[in-house]
Amino acid sequence: MAQPKNLKKLTRDRMARTGESYTTARKHILSAKPGRPANALEAAEAAALAEEAELPEYPAPDNVTQYDAALWHRVLTQAGVTHPLTKEPMSEALLAGLAGGIGFMVFTFQYEDVTTATVVTRAHPEPYTSNLLARCGAKVNERTTGSARLAADYLDAGLDAGRAVVVRASVAALPWVDGDAVEESDSIDLVVVGEHGDDLLIDDGSGSLTPISPEDLAFARAKRKKDKHWQAWIPTSTGPSAAALAASVREAVAQTTGRLLGTRELEGIPAHFAKNFGVAGMVNWAERLRDTTTKKGWTQIFDDPARLESGLNQILGFLTDTRFGGVGALRGQYADFLTEAATLPGLEPLAAHASDYAHLAQDWIVFTDLIDPDIAAADRSAHFATLADQLEVIAQAEEAAATALAQTLADLS
Repeated sequence: MAQPKNLKKLTRDRMARTGESYTTARKHILSAKPGRPANALEAAEAAALAEEAELPEYPAPDNVTQYDAALWHRVLTQAGVTHPLTKEPMSEALLAGLAGGIGFMVFTFQYEDVTTATVVTRAHPEPYTSNLLARCGAKVNERTTGSARLAADYLDAGLDAGRAVVVRASVAALPWVDGDAVEESDSIDLVVVGEHGDDLLIDDGSGSLTPISPEDLAFARAKRKKDKHWQAWIPTSTGPSAAALAASVREAVAQTTGRLLGTRELEGIPAHFAKNFGVAGMVNWAERLRDTTTKKGWTQIFDDPARLESGLNQILGFLTDTRFGGVGALRGQYADFLTEAATLPGLEPLAAHASDYAHLAQDWIVFTDLIDPDIAAADRSAHFATLADQLEVIAQAEEAAATALAQTLADLS
């Protein structure tokens, strides 16, 4: 059915009158537009096709465990992409596993005024979102451009198609963020779900939509040097076949276990930094927590009370936030991924490993609960030793779980 040239204006006007979302208002306008079928049978068929093609409403965030996987769960759901067997939307857990699932990285940096501590428990350093999109089996319209004008046109094209559009922005450049409180290089993917008046409506995972002017969003997008004005949306409801999805799961699990066990080269990471990743990274961190004498030991690098409190708060933030970590270090979500993946053809044995990661989730929750940012500086060595005890338990269990999972995958192959 041909679309009116002023579709966007008509949609905006209807939104202003009714308070409907962009997608709902657009649907009503298109359904009210008279068609010209040649006969009554064609009219009935056209009506049936129109009803079949209608998109689900864009869902609100619900029990989010991992930010980016949950974001793409909502976007794919709104586009009508479904699991090949259940015909239901692909779950956040499945998408997270396809993105690479879980991992581990720890880094500390000492500056003049502060010592930073970074802990990442999701898949890293591979490109999480790129892997998710490549493996989920949906058709993706993905673009980058150095031109703000073209970026706006590409964004309009996605919205005019009735699709939510994901854009990448500099966190520090967003008008509601204190730029001094975040790293300039930090980025975040946001979903543009429609327009309201002269503003765009943004889903930032908070559970409510945030209005932002097109100019402010363009500014925040332009601050990304590597992927300036990047955006992606799902143009069709086509999803993967069961066989293709099973192959993607195999690839993802091989990447996850290889990263954890150190049997796979880390993308873009020099070899001498590998000791900070995977199970080796957990062991190395435990050693540095116990080290009370050398300059690399945590007792010395966090000897200042302000540095100690700040560093432990940072670790706690990374372990509990949904961007680079999550509850139970995302191991419980990975257990759900393995359970769901096991329903795909030929992957039934993966279900046997879900319990290992469910137990690991509890181990990580214990570790997280042990962290005390208010610990007195005089007690820091004993506190670090307690953390090291639990971390060593985790490292042993992580190695055993990943080794067993890798062996099952090899047997399947």
